[in-house]
Amino acid sequence: MKVLANDGVSQTGIDSLEAAGFEVITNTIAQDELISYINDNSIDVILVRSATKVRKDIIDSCPSLKIIGRGGVGMDNIDVEYARGKGLQVINTPAASSASVAELVFAHLFGGVRFLYDSNRNMPLDGDSRFKDLKKNYAGGRELRGKTLGIIGIGRIGQEVAKIALGCGMKVIVSDKFIENVTVKVEFFDGQFINMDLTSIPFEEVLKQSDFISLHVPAQKNYVIGRKEFKLMKDGAAIVNAARGGVINEVALIEVIESGKLSFAAIDTFENEPTPAVKVLMNGKLSLTPHIGAATKEAQDRIGTELAAQIKSILLN
Repeated sequence: MKVLANDGVSQTGIDSLEAAGFEVITNTIAQDELISYINDNSIDVILVRSATKVRKDIIDSCPSLKIIGRGGVGMDNIDVEYARGKGLQVINTPAASSASVAELVFAHLFGGVRFLYDSNRNMPLDGDSRFKDLKKNYAGGRELRGKTLGIIGIGRIGQEVAKIALGCGMKVIVSDKFIENVTVKVEFFDGQFINMDLTSIPFEEVLKQSDFISLHVPAQKNYVIGRKEFKLMKDGAAIVNAARGGVINEVALIEVIESGKLSFAAIDTFENEPTPAVKVLMNGKLSLTPHIGAATKEAQDRIGTELAAQIKSILLN
C-alpha cells in the first residue's frame, strides 16, 4: 500500500509505516497534478498539512484513496464530511502540536513586551551608530507576570497556553462557546503539579479585562475579532493569532495598531496565505511568523508517529 505525504512527514512516521510494509512517497505534487498522480500511482493514503487541499474533485476522481490524513488540528483544507460520506477515513492529530503552538504564542508575547520584533530589525541597521537612541526606544518594556491573559477557545491548545501563563504568574481568563469548565494541570520538572479550574466567562468580558489576548478557535465564516471587538479591548492591550487565518480582520487590526489602541500584535496565521497583505508584512508593530506553530521537531515527530499508528490501525486490522 502506498502513502503520499504531500506536505512531508517526519522520519519517525516514515520508519513506522515502512516497517509495517507501506511505501511512503514524500514527493510534493502540485495541487493541479494531484489527481493524475494519485491515480497513476494507485495511492491509498494522502497525508497533508496546511498547503495541500483535498476537495471534492480529488475525492470523486481518486477511487484508490482510502484515508485522508491531516498532520495537525484544523481540517479546513479538507472536505471532511463529504469524504466520510464517500466512505473514506479522515484522520488528524489534534493533540500532537498543542505544546509547540503554545510555546510560539509565548515567544511572541515575550518578544512583544520587550520590542524584540522591532529591535531585531533595527539593531543590524543602526546598532553601531544609534545604540543609545535604540536603547531609549526600547526601554519601556513590560513584564508578563501579574498581567491578565485572555484565551479565546480553551481546547487542547488553549489549555497548553493557559499552563504556560499560569507558570509565568499571569492571571488567566477564558471564553469558549462549547466548554464551560476545564481543569488545567500545570506540571513541573520534578513530578509535582497543581490543578487550576478555569470557568468560561462572556466573550466581551475577556476582551474588556485582558492585557493580552490569544486566539485558539477553528476557521470561521466571519471574523471573531473585528472593529467592534477591538473597541472593547483595553488601551495598550495586545493580541496573538496562532489559530487560523481569517479569524482577525487584518484591515481593522492595522487601524488599531496605527492609532495606538493596541501596543502590538502577533500573527502566525494570515487571511491570505501564502501571500499575506503587504500592509501587514510591513507594519513595524507586528510580530510575524509564517504559520510555524506546529513546526518543531518534537511536534512533527509526534504527528508522524500518531498518523502512522492510525493508518496501521485502519488498514492492517
